[in-house]
Amino acid sequence: MAAMRAGAGPGAGVTRAPSSATVIAMASVPSASSAAMSPASPASPALPASPASSAFSAFSASSGSPALRPDAGAGPLLRAWRERRGVSQLDLALRAGSSARHISFVETGRARPSEEMVLRLAEHLDVPVRERNELLLAAGYAPHYPRTPLDDPAMGTLREGVERLLKGYEPYPALVVDAVHDVIAANRGLLTLLEGVSERLLAPPPNAMRLTLHPEGLAPRIRNLRAWRDHLLAQMTRQIALQRSDALRALYEEVAAYPVPDRDPDGEAGSGAPVPYFALPLRVEHDGRVLSFVSSVATFNTPMDVTVAELAVETFLPADAATAAYLHERGGAA
Repeated sequence: MAAMRAGAGPGAGVTRAPSSATVIAMASVPSASSAAMSPASPASPALPASPASSAFSAFSASSGSPALRPDAGAGPLLRAWRERRGVSQLDLALRAGSSARHISFVETGRARPSEEMVLRLAEHLDVPVRERNELLLAAGYAPHYPRTPLDDPAMGTLREGVERLLKGYEPYPALVVDAVHDVIAANRGLLTLLEGVSERLLAPPPNAMRLTLHPEGLAPRIRNLRAWRDHLLAQMTRQIALQRSDALRALYEEVAAYPVPDRDPDGEAGSGAPVPYFALPLRVEHDGRVLSFVSSVATFNTPMDVTVAELAVETFLPADAATAAYLHERGGAA
């Protein structure tokens, strides 16, 4: 799977990441200087430190979950996930076909769960696939779920399928992100939207949250930035509640600290009556007009691989006829 080259015709090929890479990043994204991006390196750059926002501090304080440590043993880890999900020992026992007494013994270390029991409890607690491997290791078992690089030959069918999906969605924007919102691939529709974004934000691997909310990204052109920012931060808050990720927490703190205007252009007096959208739109100034989109996010059902479990495909549907017409006009001219 790879991103389409910017400006390539319908019959053009794709730019692929080198075989040593563990992710596939966008290639040749048009920046302010029209410089092409180089292939991504496997590791993401370190996130800059920033003070925690009040919203994030409030979330952390209200989560009620103990810190999850991979070396704490299977019992404490299972208890932490159960408490994070707000499930009692009795409820979990009923779901997993066990007893509250056995669940208590497992959590306190008085009983060692079988490999099957660890997987069953993790399934009923909706533990992310990556953390299920940690639970197994803590219980003394081998990891159950592989983490296959996207450029591995075994991932060929997945890459080709997602590539067809991105291509088929053109001229509308679509992208693939990983667990921390680093962009793995994108189509030409998204590349059009990113024209003029600061080159440093496009350095591989570009991050979707930074591209959207950073003052040198799309943020100055988003007419409803405050509302869209609240939507993205709420989305990240839900993700943090569902999984243990220091990188995601750090990203939240970083983007939550970006400056925001006191008022949005769409919220100013005299801007006209709001269009009755069926979902919160992303309204972006582009090429002398305002483009409106509603987004949807799709993930892979019942994944059996850590890499696949952490991929998400986000697509942007035109929210009005004018946006659709403009994108089709641009797509036909590409």
